[in-house]
Amino acid sequence: MSATGPERSPVRDLLADGAFVRLWAAGGMTNSMRWVEMLVSGLFAYELTGSAFAVSLVLMSRALPMLTAGALAGALAESLDRKRLLMAGQAATAAGAIVIAILSATGQLALWHLFLNGLLGGLVWTNELATRRRMVAEAAGPHRIVQAVAFDTMTGSTTRMVGPLAGGIFYQTVGVTAAYVIASAIYVLAFLLVMGVAHTQERRRLIASRLVGDVAEALRIALSMPALRLVLGVTIAMNVFGFSYTAILPAFGAIAFQASPVEIGLLAAAEPFGALLAGLAIALRRGPPPGRLAFALGSAGFLAVLCVAALAPGLWMAALLLMLGGIGTACFASLQTGLVMMQAPIEARSRILGLTTTCIGMGPIGVLVVGALADGFGPRAAIAGMAMAGLAALAIAAVLSRR
Repeated sequence: MSATGPERSPVRDLLADGAFVRLWAAGGMTNSMRWVEMLVSGLFAYELTGSAFAVSLVLMSRALPMLTAGALAGALAESLDRKRLLMAGQAATAAGAIVIAILSATGQLALWHLFLNGLLGGLVWTNELATRRRMVAEAAGPHRIVQAVAFDTMTGSTTRMVGPLAGGIFYQTVGVTAAYVIASAIYVLAFLLVMGVAHTQERRRLIASRLVGDVAEALRIALSMPALRLVLGVTIAMNVFGFSYTAILPAFGAIAFQASPVEIGLLAAAEPFGALLAGLAIALRRGPPPGRLAFALGSAGFLAVLCVAALAPGLWMAALLLMLGGIGTACFASLQTGLVMMQAPIEARSRILGLTTTCIGMGPIGVLVVGALADGFGPRAAIAGMAMAGLAALAIAAVLSRR
């Protein structure tokens, strides 16, 4: 019986691959610090202004580059060395975190500093799907793509759980300065891990004048395939109407439940914890990989649960409901990349993942809307209303993908 035979679990098989482990661990480190930064900056913004809209503006900065540069980043990732792109991003985020720490230590930190640092982090994040996530799938091999991506997104769920919780603890105990110093150190460790990855790739010739045409070609390919149309449409619905709720979590926790920073961190960690458990189940699953139906139903389930959680009478009930919603986000996250890697032509995968990143980047629209709604009608109504609108958008995406 071969080493990859049925007696070996998929996860054990993946963890025996050195390149996969390094890329997986580097992703876990950088993602966790990304969530630490988001919660710490959101808490600082709310404490300074008392406005949910101000918090949404600061957090919006991280998604804005994905909207404006995501598609081009995917095209560049097919022409430039993906390993070097990944390392450059880790070095840039480490430098940005140190600058914020210095400004905080000297008492000069302002909202616009956090906004600019968020733009830098968002610019680096535009390459996540087209570089590191694609490298993870390639390291796993064609027969383990869904398991590898599910395991990687499971780790992402862990970081979304641990990151906000750590951010709340850091903010309440050691403060903004120490939180950003820790983040910078972790980014450096991730840089060193990726440095040790042996990586080769076939590259397209980089012709600047053809970049827009390359993106347009990828869009034509994606729109011609039902599975890829569904990925793009559901990604827009989830990021505009679903995940935007995280931008006003500090205000939601404080206003709805009079929660402390640590309790807000626990609330932010609830959905990722559910996604962690569900992601593990997907990673360990044998047999044919789940497909479009699981992707669409999982996304719809999360939006439905989010609507109910927004109206929960207590913090712990809201947290339990969000944890249940994590089952849906695990299906969404693992199959968002998995469907592209399985369905898209190999020469266009980074570009289509770049288009997916652009769809993720539409999240700032939802962030601004949910922030304005929260200031006008309260966080509960804002989150519930956005979730219901997301269900409608999801239904439209499902119909269009079948045409």
